[in-house]
Amino acid sequence: MHSRDLAQQHGFVGNTFSMPNSSDQWNRFQLSPDQRAFYRKNGYVSGIRILTDAQVETLREELTVFFDPTHPGNERWHEYHSNESGDPENTLFHALGSWRMSPGFHDILWHPAFTVPAAQLLEGPVRFWHDQLFCKPAKHGGVVAWHQDYSYWTRTRPMAHLSCWIGLDDANPSNGCLQYIPGSHRWDLLPITGLAGDMEGIRKVLTDSQWEDLQSPVAIELKKGEASFHHPLMVHGSRENRSACPRRALVLNAFRDGTLSNSNEAMLQGIPPVPRGSKMEGPFFPLLFDPTNHDLEIKART
Repeated sequence: MHSRDLAQQHGFVGNTFSMPNSSDQWNRFQLSPDQRAFYRKNGYVSGIRILTDAQVETLREELTVFFDPTHPGNERWHEYHSNESGDPENTLFHALGSWRMSPGFHDILWHPAFTVPAAQLLEGPVRFWHDQLFCKPAKHGGVVAWHQDYSYWTRTRPMAHLSCWIGLDDANPSNGCLQYIPGSHRWDLLPITGLAGDMEGIRKVLTDSQWEDLQSPVAIELKKGEASFHHPLMVHGSRENRSACPRRALVLNAFRDGTLSNSNEAMLQGIPPVPRGSKMEGPFFPLLFDPTNHDLEIKART
């Protein structure tokens, strides 16, 4: 745990991650044309290896400290919920801002296994939006209700965002893995209906056809260290964890460089506002990766 705010440091501060030193090493992080085509059709692509087992262990160790709400540096959280559900029988730990406090969670933002695919899917330079921790304990883990990420992000424009869900445990239906509604990224923007507790809350804002689609979700089973990328309008959620294993995850949210503020209020609690119409930039929204500095193909293929 660092005593200083790591948001002031853009680039690696630890030795958990490293940059490639050749074109071949950079290229191995690229998504294939088939993976990118799958993303465009379905709104997500999964099974992307982001972390080694050793890197997973480093993040797990750093995460353990965060479960104590009185830990040093806790004033840097943008949001912190020991249990966002409010029900002790259905615990959902959810927090934003871990990158400001510990080197592993900070440095993964610049990790090319994340930034290179993100640049391909965003089709341009990648800038950081915010991180999230979603953790469900064994036996009594709560749900993350069906939602679209951009419903919470309309304080930025245009919609040029991307989410990367990274498992710190093996994730499967028994411990509450991520679930998607394929093709829902082509739906209109939906109103916010809540993030924790009620999987049925979204019903009131869906058409009958959309509700029917919601009955056939795809469970995204991942090994620890693997990730899934999804579109900002993708409808997704996750059910309870009643298994004997925890389900811990880190979500990295990014947008294409050039995205503007759509609000005069603070984008996140505890940081200065970005005036409406101004470019989203500064120490809390750093540029993570510019593919024009590398010989990487980022344009979409049909």
